[in-house]
Amino acid sequence: MRFKAFLIIILFTVGGLFNSCNKKKQPVLTSADITKVIDRVTLGMVHDVTNPPLAARFFAYTCLAGYEVVAENDKSIRSMNGVLNEYPDIKKPAFAKGYNYQLSALIAMMETAGKMQPTGSLMIKYEEDLLDSCRKIGFTDEVIDSSRHYAAAVSKQILAYAKKDKYNRISNYKRYTPARADSTWDPTPPAYMAAVEPYFNTVRPLFINSSTQFLPGPPIPFSTDKNSAFYKFLLMNYKAGANDLTPEQKNIANFWDCNPFALQDNGHMLIGLKKISPGAHWLGITGIACAQAKTSFSKAMEIHTVVAAGLLDAFISCWEDKYRTNRIRPETAIRRYIDINWKPLLQTPPFPEYISGHSIVSATSAVILTHYFGDNFQYSDNIEVSYGVPPRHFSSFMQAAKEAAISRFWGGIHFMDAIDNGVAQGVKIGNWIVDKTGAPPKTL
Repeated sequence: MRFKAFLIIILFTVGGLFNSCNKKKQPVLTSADITKVIDRVTLGMVHDVTNPPLAARFFAYTCLAGYEVVAENDKSIRSMNGVLNEYPDIKKPAFAKGYNYQLSALIAMMETAGKMQPTGSLMIKYEEDLLDSCRKIGFTDEVIDSSRHYAAAVSKQILAYAKKDKYNRISNYKRYTPARADSTWDPTPPAYMAAVEPYFNTVRPLFINSSTQFLPGPPIPFSTDKNSAFYKFLLMNYKAGANDLTPEQKNIANFWDCNPFALQDNGHMLIGLKKISPGAHWLGITGIACAQAKTSFSKAMEIHTVVAAGLLDAFISCWEDKYRTNRIRPETAIRRYIDINWKPLLQTPPFPEYISGHSIVSATSAVILTHYFGDNFQYSDNIEVSYGVPPRHFSSFMQAAKEAAISRFWGGIHFMDAIDNGVAQGVKIGNWIVDKTGAPPKTL
């Protein structure tokens, strides 16, 4: 009897040690793995030349898929049900067993991006590569398969939510035609592209109540009177032309260009210069901050998701005002009323001027990141080194946001009121989002 009891104790102890060893050998994923997935999503967007508002939409739902997997497995992270507009109760599948929730979160992100992006096949290929690397670091085929099935179930629910945001109705709307008035937007050189996403304000926002919730003040009224406020703004842009900028001002403008539509005139043809979107840049900054602060996987997923959702809301708000005010771009006005040969340092994006998108999305992102990491978070931004853009150092996220905003003036593509009012609007949106999440400040 004693021998039997002793044997049971031995087996229990060995079994416990075996399980403990297994737990120790379980691979641990980090915020860096989230960044790798975001980078791959970004590469797909660069390949597809995805416009900035649509890129923000892809990022938001991609991150939400990973976030909900985490929320179902980490009690410190709550679901977005009851927080986001019309957001469903994402159900954890009954068959979900034997998975690794961190791996499932990454796969859910990739599954969602792969279904939403035009070149989704690139993401599916990356998913296979990722799973191969997971096998090499210790994930078993059983865990990978279970994680994959779990991820697919969550992704399917997120995609159903995305389908109801009204973006798919935009293709049925009347084709946008420029007003051709003296004060309104016209296509600009070198490609004279058609207006981008004129109905994006009809997309359902996530955190904010509507596209008109945080309308900025009206732009300075258009006027050709040389004593008017508008003409003085026009002269400010003209005098700050590409030839009169300091090297540092040019560096700032080029650093924050983030124009997916840039084209190079090669005499007899236009060559596309593929670049990332503003949203991709700020999610890149989010990854840098998470890595530098050694943020846990779960909290990093939360921060990425809130920033991504904030980007979508910021673009929806911005696009509401762009096509409502329909203001002329500096390049068009200067060429028409001052100097026909004038060129901005940066290429003018293909949509109306007011209000500045960079200013809004940068301020929104900066407010959110400041909430999580504090007001004096120093970091080096090397997001676009692969595109030939050297890194820059910042002492805070808001410093970066304000630099991103003023870069549009140095670049010659925005008037100052669009920049100043854009920052103010972005701050309001960011504060609203932070309040709605209920997340405690500076939690790493």
